[in-house]
Amino acid sequence: MTIKNPYRPGAGFQPPHLAGRCEEIKVFEGLLEQEEILKNMLITGLRGVGKTVLLEYLKPIAISKKWFWVGSDWSESASISEDNLAIRILTDLSLITSNIVIKKEQAVGFYNTDKFSESYLTYDTLMALFQQIPGLTSDKLRTILEFVWSLVKDSGKGIIFAYDEAQFMADYASKEQYPLAVMLEVFQSIQRKGVRFMLVLVGLPTLVTKLVAARTYAERMFNITTLGKLDDKHSRDAILIPLKKESSSLGFTDDSVNLIIKTSDGYPYFIQFICREVFDIFIQRMNEGQSVGSVPMNEIVAKLDRDFFVARWNKATDRQKELLSLIANLDSAGGQFTIQEIVESAKKLQKPFGTSHVNQMLGTLINAGLIYKDKHGQYCFAVPLLADYIKRHPETI
Repeated sequence: MTIKNPYRPGAGFQPPHLAGRCEEIKVFEGLLEQEEILKNMLITGLRGVGKTVLLEYLKPIAISKKWFWVGSDWSESASISEDNLAIRILTDLSLITSNIVIKKEQAVGFYNTDKFSESYLTYDTLMALFQQIPGLTSDKLRTILEFVWSLVKDSGKGIIFAYDEAQFMADYASKEQYPLAVMLEVFQSIQRKGVRFMLVLVGLPTLVTKLVAARTYAERMFNITTLGKLDDKHSRDAILIPLKKESSSLGFTDDSVNLIIKTSDGYPYFIQFICREVFDIFIQRMNEGQSVGSVPMNEIVAKLDRDFFVARWNKATDRQKELLSLIANLDSAGGQFTIQEIVESAKKLQKPFGTSHVNQMLGTLINAGLIYKDKHGQYCFAVPLLADYIKRHPETI
């Protein structure tokens, strides 16, 4: 009999059971019932906590409640300029407007109507409208979005603009380009006018700081949902419920489940990764006529190190790795730490780090996605269990 492995590690792969996210789903469902869009949704957390998985889970919920859903992974190129921002939004919007007919009398006032009696509201039409509207990019985009709403408002409850990897959004004062600020300004403006377009942004914890830096009112625009690791109960559900759904003839002992929970520390990606590897090993042993035996956790962790941590670790220079190793050995490495703690601990090194040097290096490590600064001004590892990886491999420093 063929035994199917039910576990699915991978970026954004839907697990067979979404454990521990009921409260976040309830929050989203509540936002869908707003008469006026007073709050948008922001989902943040470390890599591996299931942000993309949750976003994909929310999509059919929204559609079932008569909302349109557009969006994609945000890219750095979409934030290069304000015009690129508009192109990104109008490209996504065109997916649901391309079958809408715009008549000549509807376009009078801001479009050259001599060339057509009617046209479909495709991407090309949206961009033609955008180019002919006078004013700044924010004015053009606002006018387009209000116009589209006038055409679709009787077809559904609203439109959700959902963007993953939104930490790539940015403003560039040196180039006088403020795409992130424009997005926030435009959506707040149209929402005040009753346009039911809602943002759902998903990204690493640095996203919150970027939004507030772009517009001080940004935090009030969003219901901020921070995903963390799962508790023991939900970790156990993530391990065992997939087996029940598959009616699998293979299973885990209580000791194995406890070991998986301890090693994964409740991070959903690590649970899926470890369970898939364990399950594959068990299947191979059975096929070879052997007993299932115990979980070879050391070997699985070694593979996790190669598949997940090594590429991220190698983003750092040798001196940065030395600093990260110092941080990993702090008592506070698993949570928040300060520059003062790092500098104090560095005094024992042959080549210690000064305050200004640490501050500069942390900024570089933030850009590399290895560290982030929270809203309280303290620092944390941006990669879950990175401190454990570093301590397992002191030879890589």
